Amino acid sequence: MAYVDGFVLPLPTSNIESYRAMATTCGAIWREHGALQYRECIADDVKPGKLTSFPQSVNLQPGETVVFSWIVYASRAHRDEVNDKVMKDPRMADFMKGTDMPFDGKRMIYGGFDMFLDL
Repeated sequence: MAYVDGFVLPLPTSNIESYRAMATTCGAIWREHGALQYRECIADDVKPGKLTSFPQSVNLQPGETVVFSWIVYASRAHRDEVNDKVMKDPRMADFMKGTDMPFDGKRMIYGGFDMFLDL
């Protein structure tokens, strides 16, 4: 079954278009190197919770919104192969520096997940 890398991050609303440009470039690179899907979603209905919520998970600040993203691969091994190629791609060099990111990478949450149900 497929493997998914998932991401949740805080994005200043003033940076939505610069993030869209960055994500468009990154998505093309991931797909070129073999990712099956690349999705970026912006918050529409994500209210703060009493104990947990998407806004709380990234310590959302005024003027920010939540981005929820995922990349789909055929397997964990496929993900590792694709990510190895992506990280070596010279088009990723500026993004990897992290100095001019449109969001606070320290508050981004990410991880890899085995898909166990696909309906």
